[in-house]
Amino acid sequence: MNPHVAADTRYDTMPYRRTGRSGLKLPAVSLGLWHNFGHEKPLEVQQAVLRRAFDLGVTHFDLANNYGPPPGAAEENFGRLFARDFRPYRDEIVISSKAGYLMWPGPYGEWGSRKNLLASLDQSLDRMGLEYVDIFYSHRPDPDTPLEETMGALHSAVQQGKALYVGISNYSPEQTREAARILTGLGTPLLIHQPSYSLFNRWVEDGLLDALDEVGAGSIAFSPLAQGLLTDRYLNGIPEGSRAAGSSPFLTAEGITEETLAKVRALNDIARRRGQSLAQMAIAWILRGGRVTSALVGASSVRQLEDNVAAAARLEFDAGELAEIERYAR
Repeated sequence: MNPHVAADTRYDTMPYRRTGRSGLKLPAVSLGLWHNFGHEKPLEVQQAVLRRAFDLGVTHFDLANNYGPPPGAAEENFGRLFARDFRPYRDEIVISSKAGYLMWPGPYGEWGSRKNLLASLDQSLDRMGLEYVDIFYSHRPDPDTPLEETMGALHSAVQQGKALYVGISNYSPEQTREAARILTGLGTPLLIHQPSYSLFNRWVEDGLLDALDEVGAGSIAFSPLAQGLLTDRYLNGIPEGSRAAGSSPFLTAEGITEETLAKVRALNDIARRRGQSLAQMAIAWILRGGRVTSALVGASSVRQLEDNVAAAARLEFDAGELAEIERYAR
């Protein structure tokens, strides 16, 4: 297959939002490589999704060292496809990775020590064939490592030229404020926080968004579709081959009750009246009002990607819609 020639129209429709108080803008919809870019997925499908994403203005690709399966596979596959298709466009693309979850045996293979984070970053750059990532995250707080050490490692990554910006993921509001304070003192401001956030998962509203406003950091929401629950896939129950029908620990059949399905169907009705799919409305709801910088979506096909990206075309809600959605959210 010939190298990709990006569409001339790639910047025509996607909105871009400033990340906190930084100069970096992110697309309203970003592509995450969490579930669909491991070695069990055909590389040609992954290539088609990445190509189409970039042609639609998705300039941000989000990875982590443990994405796969197996861990590391998503970065390896992305590296192959980046070399084939995207190297000429490197300066138009934001690539992020993270470290903190288990990657190798022994006491240094996970969490937030300087030893783990900087070794993980070197491994990620090697897998992807990159000289630097645009954003490097601490993937989760480490209860046994001083926050000064973890944030100091992120600062070192920038000082070494291996990352342009730094972020955190899964940190509480209090941890976020302290991380931002430490980083500001080091001269490497906190760019962004990556929390889970969806209509059914509202924890960021209990202080985290306020904390991010205070410290001037942006946010990018992962799992805005609640692992696929906020799509049309489960309207009639749990289909064969779905994530909930499999062994995923993130969405289980036991967790999808009739009460939950009734809420999904009601939300789907609201979305249809808005002229959107349920997935599009769920993404647009995350992005409403501008407090969230970007919604991070996954995609197993080009069609699914196109449906999700189209959410950016209609981000406005009237008061009646928001009130009705609130009856069925949470």
